[in-house]
Amino acid sequence: MNYAVIGTGIVGRTLAAKLSDLGHKVTIGTRDVRRTLENTEPDGYGNEPFSVWSAAHPDIALATFEEAASTAETVVNATAGMSSLDALRAAGADNLAGKLLIDVANPLDFSQGMPPFLNPVGTDSLGEQIQRAFPDARVVKTLNTMNCSVMVEPSLVPGDHHVFLCGNDADAKEQVSRLLLAFGWPEDALIDLGDITASRATEQTLPLWIQLWTSLGHWNFNFRIQQAG
Repeated sequence: MNYAVIGTGIVGRTLAAKLSDLGHKVTIGTRDVRRTLENTEPDGYGNEPFSVWSAAHPDIALATFEEAASTAETVVNATAGMSSLDALRAAGADNLAGKLLIDVANPLDFSQGMPPFLNPVGTDSLGEQIQRAFPDARVVKTLNTMNCSVMVEPSLVPGDHHVFLCGNDADAKEQVSRLLLAFGWPEDALIDLGDITASRATEQTLPLWIQLWTSLGHWNFNFRIQQAG
């Protein structure tokens, strides 16, 4: 399958590399290709410049948001949540129409420093905003409650733990479920939370996730839902 991963940060890179390893054709989308490749500075988390990473992954192409989305069968939103809508608008509504759009982003607002806060929160969500902005896309929210390393290698966390998904289109959720299985998630680890409004719940786990990251001192952890009986 042909994937467009929108976003050049560590989440986008991690997902793109996994998809490529699984045999898919992958293009990463960025706003400005030349600027992305010319940047020589690590990002705010110390990750290497994209050009260095890209040289080690020659099978993964780089293109503008619009170019990447236009040729893709499935689009993955791996941008920073506060810029997701702008990035997807740049990708083009026509290029998203009818396609599976996997949203792994969270609307974390860092404008007042650390820790970030959610915007929107409570009565809306980024997942819902994306679905409203692109009504012809088939949006599925998933993988946004864990670190990107765990997204593609769930065995990093020992024992049973879970991944959530939600969206309005049953067939789209089935496609995402198959992809999660290919990532190594056991079938009984997948929990379908219902329609896209469930994005409110998964996005609101992020303040807890950030606090756990701070307290534990690492990010290779995840949530487990333990049921009675």
